[in-house]
Amino acid sequence: MTDRLPRVKKRSLCGPAFSTAVRAGARFRTVVDTSARERELREDGTLGPRSASTGVNATLRILDLLAARGSLTLADVTRELGIAKSTVHRICSVLVDRAWAVRDQDGRYQLGIRALRLGSASAELPIVTAFRTVAAEFLEQLDETLVLAVLDGEESLFIAMTETSQRVRFVTHIGSKTPAFASASGRVVLASMPFEDVKRLFSGRSLVTPTGRRLGGLAELRSILDGVRRQGYAENWDETAHGLYAASVPVVNGDGKTLAALTTLVPLSRVSPERHETLLRVLEREGRRLSELVAWLPTFGTRGSNVA
Repeated sequence: MTDRLPRVKKRSLCGPAFSTAVRAGARFRTVVDTSARERELREDGTLGPRSASTGVNATLRILDLLAARGSLTLADVTRELGIAKSTVHRICSVLVDRAWAVRDQDGRYQLGIRALRLGSASAELPIVTAFRTVAAEFLEQLDETLVLAVLDGEESLFIAMTETSQRVRFVTHIGSKTPAFASASGRVVLASMPFEDVKRLFSGRSLVTPTGRRLGGLAELRSILDGVRRQGYAENWDETAHGLYAASVPVVNGDGKTLAALTTLVPLSRVSPERHETLLRVLEREGRRLSELVAWLPTFGTRGSNVA
């Protein structure tokens, strides 16, 4: 008769149940599941072997949030990202220690000097260098603000800008973000994507522009993007800011992949029918020129987008 051992079910701290054989008088061998601890940062800020990708992802999400939102408390970060407070505290402590973040006397966190130094390097990106060439000509001819934008997840992100010298202007900055479905620059890039990818970004979302216009769901967004593809440019009247006109054209590489959007931002008071036509004509010309200058560039993704 086979001597069967009773099986005692035990559950690990994190993961499926495991079994240990038990015999009368036998010595127990304790199995310890360390995966939960490995998912956390160690006290010295290093990562367990299985937690590297999880820890790096959490760290990058925190840096992303600080870049987008500025000064935040520990509770703010925890609430926004849904990460355990103890994990956020340890990550932020390491970021402060390494100068990637700073903590003020009120306990609020902001980007540190090392993060800002990394951001300044964007000015030397090939596409930004090329942008400055075409922006100078655009500014000389029309003296209107011109920006270069890329898709960052669900948002359009300004990565380069030249400002008009005119006193009445739309005030913005490098690093500014707007909802991609609402902005001219975002729509230009979205129009270059398969609509299934666009649906994954915005399905189930309430598509309300920053000025309060509610789109009729994905159906209207699809219609807008179809129009952008037909025209070759996107326009925006009063949708991302009151009193603002924006027009945007795609910047593409030699393979026809959209790298970015070249966008002008003009107060509506300066957009007469004649000037409107001139703005579009010059913007399209400079968009083609910028595309020629960066035709050699490959594409790479920033959370679901193709940019360079």
